[in-house]
Amino acid sequence: MSVLAHEAAHLDGPTLDRARRRSRVALFIGVGFGSTGYIAAVTVATIVAKDLLGSESLAGVPSATVVLGAAAGAVILSSVMARRGRRIGLTMGYLVAVLGALVATLAVVLRSFPLLIVGTFLIGFGNSANNLSRYAAADLVPTKRRPVAIGLVVWAATIGGVVGPWLVPLAQGIAPKLQLPPLAGPYLVPVVFVAIAGLLSFVLLRPDPFALADESAQHDEAPESRVPIRTILTRPIVVAAIAALVGGQATMTLIMTMTPLHLTDHGHDLSTVGLVLSGHIAGMFALAPVSGWLTQRLGSVTTIFMGAAVLIGASLLAALAPPENDRLLFIALFTLGFGWNLGFVAGSTLLSSGVSLAERARVQGAADAVIWSTSAVASVGSSLVVATAGYTTLGLLGVVIVLGPAALLLSRRSLIATATAGAG
Repeated sequence: MSVLAHEAAHLDGPTLDRARRRSRVALFIGVGFGSTGYIAAVTVATIVAKDLLGSESLAGVPSATVVLGAAAGAVILSSVMARRGRRIGLTMGYLVAVLGALVATLAVVLRSFPLLIVGTFLIGFGNSANNLSRYAAADLVPTKRRPVAIGLVVWAATIGGVVGPWLVPLAQGIAPKLQLPPLAGPYLVPVVFVAIAGLLSFVLLRPDPFALADESAQHDEAPESRVPIRTILTRPIVVAAIAALVGGQATMTLIMTMTPLHLTDHGHDLSTVGLVLSGHIAGMFALAPVSGWLTQRLGSVTTIFMGAAVLIGASLLAALAPPENDRLLFIALFTLGFGWNLGFVAGSTLLSSGVSLAERARVQGAADAVIWSTSAVASVGSSLVVATAGYTTLGLLGVVIVLGPAALLLSRRSLIATATAGAG
C-alpha cells in the first residue's frame, strides 16, 4: 500500500478533501451504473436458460453461477486491490462483467447453454466490484462517518433495482434492429452500463482511494507487515462482523428465494409476485442511508442487534402469514430486506474498523466471498426445505439462523467493545 502513498502526498488540505469527495461521487455513480447492468442481466437469466434448454430443469443454474462468480470475484479482486489499489481492482471487475455480458450475448445467438454459464459467471465476478465499492467509500471518511458513507454506496444499488428491469423490455425491442435475437438484447444493457462504470472508475478514482484514505484509516498501518489472513480472521471484531453478515445473508436468501413459488402455488399471479419482490428490493437498498445513520448514532453492534430483531420478526411473519394474504407477505419481505440492510451496513462498518488499511482489502474480499458462498448454499437449500417440510418451516429456520450470530455477538460484546475502542 505504501507504493500508492505518493499519489496524494503533494495535495494540500482543501485539494485532498475535493479529491475524496470526487472519489465518493465516482463510487456512488459507478455502483448505480454497474448495478443497473447487473440486475438487467439477472432479470432474464432463468428465462434465457429455459429458452435454450427447452425446460425448467436447469433454469436456475445461471443464477447460481452468478453468485459463485461473485464469490470468486471478491477474493481475486480484493487480492488485486491489496497489491495495485482500489482503482485497478474495481476497473478490472467492471471490465470482466462487460466481457461476461458479451459472452452471454453470444450464447443466446449461438443457443449455447454452456456458454451462457460462462457468461453469467463472469457477470457475477464483475458484480463483486459493486459490492467492494462500499469499503472504498468507507476509507475516504473519518471513522465516525463510515456508516453513512457505506449506506450511501449501498443505496446506489437502488438505481439498478429500479432501472435495470425497466430496461429489459426496451433492450428486447432494440435487439432485432441489430440483427440479434430478442433475448440477447438485455445483455447489451450491462455491456453499455457496466462499461461506463469501469470508465468512471479508471478516470475519476485518481489518486487511488487507498492513497486518499482518511487519516483515521491509516493510523495503525504497518506498510511492510503482512499478517496471515487466518490470523486476522480470528480477531473478535472480524469474527463478529462476518458472523453478522453471513447470518443476515443466509436468512434473507433462504426466505426470499422460495417466496415467488410460494405465492404462485397459492393462486397469486405474476403481478403480485413482482410487487412483493419490488417491496423486498426496496427494503434491501432504499433505506440504506437510514441504516448508515442508525449505525453512526447507535454503533455497529447495537444496529446489528436491531437488524437481527427485524429479521426475526420478518421470518416469523413469513412463516405464519396465511398464503392467500399477499399484503402480509409483502410486509414480511420488505422487513426482511430492511433487516438484512441494517446488518449489512453495520456489519460492513464493523469489519472496516477491525483491520488496518494494509489488511483491509484482503479481509473484505474474504468476507464477501463467504457471504456470496452462503447465498448460493441458502438458495439451493431453501428449495430442499420447502420440498420436505414446507414454507412455514423455512421461516422458522430463518429465526434459528439469525439467533446464532446474535448469540455470538452477545457473548463477545465486551471484547468487541474493547477492540473497537482500540481501533480508534
